[in-house]
Amino acid sequence: MKIRPLPPMNSLIVFEAAARHLSFTKAADELNVTQGAISRQIRHLEEYLGKELFIRANRNISLTPTGLQYYQTIYSALLEVSQATAEIKKWQGEHQVTVVTTNAMAALWLLPKVATFQQNEGVDLRILTTENILDLHKMDCDLALFYSKAPPANMKVTPLFPEEVFPVCSPHYLAQFQGEITPDKIFGKSLLSLDESQKDWINWAEWFALVGYPMFKPKNRVNINNYPLLIQAAINGQGIALAWGSLVDDYLKSGALVRPVETVLRTQANFCMLEPTDRGVIPSSVKQFRNWLLEQLPGQVGQKGLG
Repeated sequence: MKIRPLPPMNSLIVFEAAARHLSFTKAADELNVTQGAISRQIRHLEEYLGKELFIRANRNISLTPTGLQYYQTIYSALLEVSQATAEIKKWQGEHQVTVVTTNAMAALWLLPKVATFQQNEGVDLRILTTENILDLHKMDCDLALFYSKAPPANMKVTPLFPEEVFPVCSPHYLAQFQGEITPDKIFGKSLLSLDESQKDWINWAEWFALVGYPMFKPKNRVNINNYPLLIQAAINGQGIALAWGSLVDDYLKSGALVRPVETVLRTQANFCMLEPTDRGVIPSSVKQFRNWLLEQLPGQVGQKGLG
């Protein structure tokens, strides 16, 4: 049976990049085309679907509800195609390191640091993402980076950094509050929430209870099932999000995000590096990447070196 309807394939690649970056300019840079070419492909796809995918406001763009739903589906589909293609091409060998992690750790923590590792010529880095830590048993990887309260069996666990959870918002969003900034003002307007399917992450109800706050009921709530997109929504001034320390450090340092209250929740959980215990001889490229990874931690926490 013929698969139909199928959208223009080139437009899907462009749409995924533009939606991931929330920027036509960054998508153009990534795909090595002009910004005009990105705009034309997006318009072509929108005309084919008969729906607007982006809200265009001056030089800023954001996803429409239809665009967000479509992006989540397209991202998963393209990821599966990428993984299947990689398996066929057999990305294996002494000079390759395969890392499995979540979208959040990949986009917010690992990828911003990778440029320094790429100075090590001759090592190919392959990054795969999944939101379910239980997928690790069926994914061939050298290392995995995950937040987890209960890491899976048959994995060596090296804590990277502890879980610290606190609210963040954009400076512009915070500036709208007049007079004394109190928790009822901050949390009573618009909360950005991670979708309930992400059960391993602390939600607002749990955070309020654990820090001793009352259960605030916001006037508006936006639910998103992709953490990098949730943080981007906070940067765009759409509300307050729960942030995990180390994942948003760069945004706090740049001033793109601020902490409206100083309250922070510290738990016993950690973001961890997981290593399969049945890998046999560990290639030198994996040892090199592992040591580099631990050097990226504050105070170089962790066990450096594998011999």
